[in-house]
Parts: sequence; C-alpha cells; structure tokens
Amino acid sequence: MASLPQSRSIPSGSPNRDALGLPAARQFPPAMKLPPFFEENRVTVDAALERLIPAAVAQPTSIHTAMRYSVFAGGKRIRPILCLETARIFSSDIKPALHPACAIEFIHTYSLIHDDLPALDNDDIRRGKPTCHKKFGEAIAILAGDALLTLAFETVGATPAAAERRAAILSEVAAAAGTINGMVGGQVADIEAEGKPVDPQMLEYIHRSKTAALIRASITAGALCAGAASEDVNRLRRFGETIGWAFQVTDDILDVEESSAALGKTAGKDMAQQKATYPAVYGLERSHQIAKDLATKAIAELAPFSDRAARLREIAEFLVLRRA
Repeated sequence: MASLPQSRSIPSGSPNRDALGLPAARQFPPAMKLPPFFEENRVTVDAALERLIPAAVAQPTSIHTAMRYSVFAGGKRIRPILCLETARIFSSDIKPALHPACAIEFIHTYSLIHDDLPALDNDDIRRGKPTCHKKFGEAIAILAGDALLTLAFETVGATPAAAERRAAILSEVAAAAGTINGMVGGQVADIEAEGKPVDPQMLEYIHRSKTAALIRASITAGALCAGAASEDVNRLRRFGETIGWAFQVTDDILDVEESSAALGKTAGKDMAQQKATYPAVYGLERSHQIAKDLATKAIAELAPFSDRAARLREIAEFLVLRRA
C-alpha cells in the first residue's frame, strides 16, 4: 500500500472548534433537503447520460442493459452536479462540463457495481433495487463495471475544451479513481482494515481516498473545464477534498441511524462487517461534530468566490446535513 498522507487527526477538544483547527464552526441549520436547483441539474445530467451511454438494443444487449440498469437506478447525481455548479462559478455555459460530469458518474456507478459483489461488500440492494449482480449475474456485473470505467475515459476524451485542459481533467479523474490516494487504494485499505483496530490516521486515509478523491475530481474537473486559473483550481481542490471527507463521515453516521428502506441499501452493514468508520472510532455525537467541522473548513475555501459559489455552498451543507 502507498505511504499514508500526513495525518490531520480530529482533536478531542471543544466542539466549537473546527476539526482542522479553525475557530468558530459555522452554524448549520437542521437536516436539509436537496436545494430546488438540484432537480433541474439532475434532469440535465440524466439527459446527457442518456446520450452518452450505449442504447440497450446495441450489441451486445446484455452488457448495455446492465450498464443502463445501474446508471439509471435512481442516484442523486451529486458528483456530476458538483462538477456543473463548480463550472458555473467561472462560466455561464456549463455544457462543456457535462462530459467530465457524466464520466465521473460512470466511474461512481462502476464502483458501486463492484462494491456490491459477493467478493467485496456482498450486498443485494442498491438504491432500493436488486444490485447489478443479483439482477444479471456476477459475470455481467463485473463486465458492466469494467465497461463503465472504460466509457468514462472515452467521455472525458470527448470534452469540448482546449487540449491542455482536457488532458488536465483526464489526469485528475484518473488519479482520483486509482490506487495512490484514490478510490481503489481507499477501497483496498477499507477491506484490509475490517475487524482490526484502526487509528485516526488510517481512518482518515480510507475516507479521503475511497470517497473524497472522486468528489474532489468532480469539482476540479468542473473548474478546469470552465477555464479557472490555477490558484482557483487549487482552492477548489481543497474544498472538494474536505467536503468529500465530510460526506463519507455522514455516510458512516447514516449507516447507523437510518433504516434500509430509507437508505435504499442494507443498513448496519458497516458495523456487521466491522468496517473502519467514524462512529466506530469516535461515537455518533463526536462523528456528527466532525462532519460539521469539516464542512465549515470546506466552505471557508469558497469565500473568495462570494455569491458565485452560493449553490456550491448549499450543496456542501446538504452533503453533511442530509437524511437518507
């Protein structure tokens, strides 16, 4: 496994301090629902996904049917919408960002298909429906995931942006999906940590890699596609990394607090499989505070963008205060 990044462990001090040392945590409202603009974006993303994914009648029909089944199984489209709303900070034309946005959704869906397989999380339910391997068999599910990952890079390659920005997007997305502080590396560490004592450094590494990396890539891809300056891209990279971390802490919490019906997947599996989670290490009350403190840290990165980043702030708050 790659060496771990320098730990930024959550302090055990006052809950009024930010998880990474900032004073005066932002006061968040109670549990939120999706902001109204989210549905408009979701419809736009779904239409683009429909255009980019092969039709179910295209040969071989079995694999395309399985790919479409999982892509259109009812996801919120959080990652592609983060991409679009980041692009909106810098440009009124967000259409070019639809390509990396959809590519990241393809990668996210491939990861869910593979996560649900018997060799990994062994789950029968995803988004309230039978998982891909339960519906189509393990062989087709594996290949459907492979095909979506491949389609993702084909989609990034077709992004209507300058060649150097297209290459930068490709590098960001590939790194986020990979093994060095990326999604696959985090998944490996997550598997290897099952049933073992986990220190804060390893817990942070798992969450920042398996979840935060792809959320970070969604945001940086949107900024790059819209022509953001390197300083702004780096600031938004920090925002994405931190809000992605908070998002996974919240997922850990919801696995404990919500029902399977509410989650659309099997609740309580983290505890049953002795996964490395924030509630397991810190307890629920402290985990809630950690998630909010991380969101405060992330949202502070958006200050220079003022009102242009209002929608991104709303999404960031939702990611931490959502219910299933």
